[in-house]
Amino acid sequence: MRATTDRKILVINCGSSSLKYEVWGMPKRISLGRGLVERIGELKGRITQKTPRCELVREVQVPHHKAAMELVREALTDPEKGVLGSLAEISSVGHRVVHGGEQYSSSVVIDDDVLKAIEKNVELAPLHNPPNLIGIKEAQAILPGVKQVAVFDTSFHQTMPPAAYLYGLPYELYEKYKIRRYGFHGTSHRYVAGRAMEMLKREPENTNVITLHLGNGASATAIEHGRSIDTSMGFTPLEGLMMGTRSGDIDPAIIDFLERRGYSSPEVNALLNKKSGLLGLSGISNDLRDLEVEAAKGNQRAIEALEVYAYRVRKYVGAYVANLVKVDALVFTGGIGQNGVKMRERICHRLENLGIFMDYGLNASLGSGEGIVSSPFSPIAILVVQTNEELQIAIDSYDLVFGADAAYRRRSSDVTL
Repeated sequence: MRATTDRKILVINCGSSSLKYEVWGMPKRISLGRGLVERIGELKGRITQKTPRCELVREVQVPHHKAAMELVREALTDPEKGVLGSLAEISSVGHRVVHGGEQYSSSVVIDDDVLKAIEKNVELAPLHNPPNLIGIKEAQAILPGVKQVAVFDTSFHQTMPPAAYLYGLPYELYEKYKIRRYGFHGTSHRYVAGRAMEMLKREPENTNVITLHLGNGASATAIEHGRSIDTSMGFTPLEGLMMGTRSGDIDPAIIDFLERRGYSSPEVNALLNKKSGLLGLSGISNDLRDLEVEAAKGNQRAIEALEVYAYRVRKYVGAYVANLVKVDALVFTGGIGQNGVKMRERICHRLENLGIFMDYGLNASLGSGEGIVSSPFSPIAILVVQTNEELQIAIDSYDLVFGADAAYRRRSSDVTL
């Protein structure tokens, strides 16, 4: 099918108390404007919208998501500071949906069956799928007849083999409750892997990549020939790397140990998800920047927290190198991956025996930019890539609704980030 040009795609990421949105001009991949509605359900809300020519800010109560979507409609079509002349210009809507379970291994045009599947997986993502559903239904209400697309965080990892996604638990728990590794951040991992192919001028069919999405939430993914074969997050986003406030991997017997000493199940859950990680170890902050400042002053707990973070990432990189056999690139992304110059150094130090050689001077000079930071003689390239999940959602929506133009998609010179 020949690609259609000059389509405007609205991308929506609807959370429990916020609604992020962005309009993309496709297939040229130009961001026409983005916005955020905050504090939904609170006494005082706020909408901020930025376009290349101006900014719109309004303080207003946003009692529910229906009101939030109405604010988005008004902001997008504002006569002076809007993005669109009217909502009729929107060709399709792409939605970030956290959990697609085992039903979906790729993005999909939303119909009644898709809505039922998202609702079915609420028990696997109780904090995310419900507001994702609300966002879809509210978008359908103000844009009747416009095709909507669901882009799942979990779908990219549905190519994992059973050896990677099954836990060492009785198989009946997988059959009955679908307890398995699902993985998250899939849209980000997929996007940066594709961007790495463009930067390296390679094709995914003959390239293996390890991607590191490092931020307050963090995950690593092993990608073989364009397909995820393993990832660090598991049944929930708690498993895997240590994160800003999440513990990452722990001995599961610790949970029983704590509960037998008076901790309730909700308290243990809060401890592991909100009070652990960089925050818990350092006792200072979950923000890497704060810890780097304290570490430079000699604060031992800050130093240890940073070393634990890097150590855990190196362990996963080593495991993925072993399973991929051949690795062509290591990709850093996310708030820490892109901005944490010293953390990138910590992680790559000691990886030389795996064929990963960082040019530390190049890494320092790149700073928060995008580029290659490996030594010229490094068998495995090291890249820093700016993730763009909203753009990936727009690409998926455009391709599903109007038809992909693969040749255009490969020309990195046409990509506007």
